[in-house]
Amino acid sequence: MDTATHIAMGVAVGGLATIDPVVQQQPELFQAVFIGAIIGSHAPDFDTFFKFRNNATYIRQHRGWSHSPIAVLFWSVLITFCIYFFYDNISLFNLWLWIFISVVLHVFVDIFNAYGTQALKPFVNKWIALGWIHTFDPFIFFIFVAGSVAWALGADPRYTFLIVFFILTLYYIKRYFDKREITKILYDYFDHVEKVITQPTIKHNVWRIVVETHKHYYVAESNDGYIYIHDKFIKKDIPETKEMKVAMEDANIQSFIDFSPIYRYEIEKKGANTEIRFIDLRYRSKGRYPFVAVVILDRHYNVLNSHIGWIYSEDKLQKKLEPLS
Repeated sequence: MDTATHIAMGVAVGGLATIDPVVQQQPELFQAVFIGAIIGSHAPDFDTFFKFRNNATYIRQHRGWSHSPIAVLFWSVLITFCIYFFYDNISLFNLWLWIFISVVLHVFVDIFNAYGTQALKPFVNKWIALGWIHTFDPFIFFIFVAGSVAWALGADPRYTFLIVFFILTLYYIKRYFDKREITKILYDYFDHVEKVITQPTIKHNVWRIVVETHKHYYVAESNDGYIYIHDKFIKKDIPETKEMKVAMEDANIQSFIDFSPIYRYEIEKKGANTEIRFIDLRYRSKGRYPFVAVVILDRHYNVLNSHIGWIYSEDKLQKKLEPLS
């Protein structure tokens, strides 16, 4: 989820914590829990500091170890002791419990969007991306805000946020059935379907879709239950060539392969050089596929330059590749 929703969820957890008699009876403990819940609800995304290193590291690490079970325990303990240091005579266990809940909820809700997380690392290294919920879902954000406003106006936070989380549970169940209905339509329509990836958009009834069959990739859209196919690509295996083997060893390309579950590639000769481009098919926008990884090789298979990231114009991409090419 986006940062605003995670923080709003932290406020909700802080309010829900008053259901705990110990928290309710100790104003200082409630204050500590409230602060800790807000911090904990965002803590796994502190890995954004990898952006300062390079795109490849950030894409490979974001929502990786920071969202793992080991990290969940680490974040909750770290935040608990940092806050506990400033308070006297409050329950350490109750403080940790609600901070732990806020961190767990952060990781839990992240698995439902198309980006996903490696929430089971190191036991399972694959990305878990269920594709039911958009990264920013207006309904989820505003119901948290509505609960917080009701609390500020005097509503009992215990009942308010129990109702909020109950409604959200029903909403997640509904979105699951929305996805299942779309997936069923696609399996009935296409022959030999091997994979279906759904990506809900900010518009409730509009979904981006990629279908992989034994011969093709289909990039489509579902709008109010109607399926519109935008692009069709022939499915090609990665060739066992010298240039492709060198490309696959590049850090940017490796990060792309680790992150993207469905993609295609292009190989283009540009004078004496070769450009190999990997294109993620999930993020079609205005007729383009902006999430790419590109490597430029010279005639001797030396890497001249490479890049991974979100590129919305070809000119911008070529400028990023020019300095070393």
